[in-house]
Amino acid sequence: MSEFLNQSFKQAKSKNLLLFFLGITLLFNLLQAYLTGLHPDEAYYWVYAQFLDWGYFDHPPMVAIFIKAGYFLFNNPLGLRLFTVLSNALALYLLWLIVKKYGVHIQLFIIMVSSVLLFHVYSFITTPDVPLFFFSVLFLYVYQLYLKEDKIKWALALGIICAGLMLSKYHGILLIFFVLLSNFKLFTRKSFYLTIILGVALCLPHLYWQYLNGYPSLYYHLIDRSAKAYKFVYSSQYFIDQLLMMGPLVGWLFFYYGYKLKAQEDLFLRALKFVVYGVFSFFFISTFKGRVQAQWPLIEFIALFILGYVYAVQNLAAFKKFKWLFGVNILLILIARFVIMGYIPALNKIKFVASFQNYEAWAQEIKAEAKGYSVVFEDGFQEPSFYNFYTQSLKGVAYNSINYRQTQYDLWPLEDSLQNKKVLLLQVGEATLLNQKTIETIKGTYHITWLDSVRYYPKINFEPINFPKEWKANEEIGITFKVVNPYHRAISFASENQKWACIFQYGYLKNGNIIKIEPIESTLNNLTIEAKQSINVKINIKAPPQTGDYKLFISIKTEPFVGTRNSKMINMNVK
Repeated sequence: MSEFLNQSFKQAKSKNLLLFFLGITLLFNLLQAYLTGLHPDEAYYWVYAQFLDWGYFDHPPMVAIFIKAGYFLFNNPLGLRLFTVLSNALALYLLWLIVKKYGVHIQLFIIMVSSVLLFHVYSFITTPDVPLFFFSVLFLYVYQLYLKEDKIKWALALGIICAGLMLSKYHGILLIFFVLLSNFKLFTRKSFYLTIILGVALCLPHLYWQYLNGYPSLYYHLIDRSAKAYKFVYSSQYFIDQLLMMGPLVGWLFFYYGYKLKAQEDLFLRALKFVVYGVFSFFFISTFKGRVQAQWPLIEFIALFILGYVYAVQNLAAFKKFKWLFGVNILLILIARFVIMGYIPALNKIKFVASFQNYEAWAQEIKAEAKGYSVVFEDGFQEPSFYNFYTQSLKGVAYNSINYRQTQYDLWPLEDSLQNKKVLLLQVGEATLLNQKTIETIKGTYHITWLDSVRYYPKINFEPINFPKEWKANEEIGITFKVVNPYHRAISFASENQKWACIFQYGYLKNGNIIKIEPIESTLNNLTIEAKQSINVKINIKAPPQTGDYKLFISIKTEPFVGTRNSKMINMNVK
């Protein structure tokens, strides 16, 4: 009887400690969410939420839903981040439910979960990784239950969660794939086919959105983002980021613990092993196509944390040798979180810290110059998004030129209403022309140019028909292009009654750099394309003089801009 009472007391004490930890964590994250300036990407995703849709150029829609729900309650940074904070607290609790089945040691759990840097990052910063983190943990929790009980309720829950993963971030498919790879016997369960059917059905609206918009996310992530030449730093930085994201001082211990733990006959631990090795390998291979951002292997870090805890709880003596290191690691993370709040002025010059600071004041400075007119920002999505959020408007518009890439701003209807209207063009650096004015802002030097009539067409798209796979150096071929007008009005490229003429051009990229721009015959200025219609045109394209692999693009230029990208990057092999 006494043993039973002691055990009950210990369980109650552990439960109270867990609730205390989650409560303090929740309060701390709410304060940080309210007091910390926005990260540049968060402002961009806030604009997502102003145009709720089934998809976006860069990501699926879940981050916009999270922001929309929270911002409905609070029209400030806390509202933007509210569901991030709440979902993080719930995810931590689910992690505890997952790991406690291998050993109950709440102090160990608190120390280890507080040591993972990435878990802190997505406790208050809102990006697509936030819903990915939540649905990944929820998936593992329900999968653990489904392994134990083959019930329809768990199968249906998994179907919904799989859709949540895919509608959060495309990386979610890696979790699903490697879990399936670890346990093919799932396909022998009749209930599992409900998971598949439901998951696919819930993703269909997003897939339809991709189809309607020409699969922009697929093109961007698989082609546009991998257009640069390989650099060794991409791979070397990947290994450093792996250790850093798991904990600046203890990341290596998590990897060691995860490696040492034996899955044996445990299908759940086996799945986690597959996820760690699979996701790690996938993104390592991806470094040969471009830079892998530190947070992309998030799913791997979740699995690695669980494996690390299970090993530590089963080998407490080994863990206690490094307990002090975990303490220092947590202290460093808390200091870093305090620093980005901006309360140590001497550190605000650090680039990452500065990205959270002073954009509200900056936006008001630009707004004062704009005098109620729309502001066009050159090459980027972050500054116009900051401007929109901190002015609570949609008067910040991005002009993404041939020197940049397309973004969601190239799909939104913001630029449509600017045609032939007066706008303020904002560019970095000092003025170089007489009609420009230099302004000093809290974020640096800019120059402004008033355009009394703006004209540009970023949504017009040239699609090649029967484009040759191989070319000879300097070879010239007439290529037929389908020119698509997605606007709700007819578009004329004529110069009559227009201040700015449309100039058509094509160019090449090699290893991510533009190497040449060539003009296209002026007969295209005779074109008029009706709303939502397309026409075919023939354009003479001349191959570069040097052999190699190139990317061809078509561009429409109007002064004072350098031209937008009006086609996808078209592979061209010159021999």
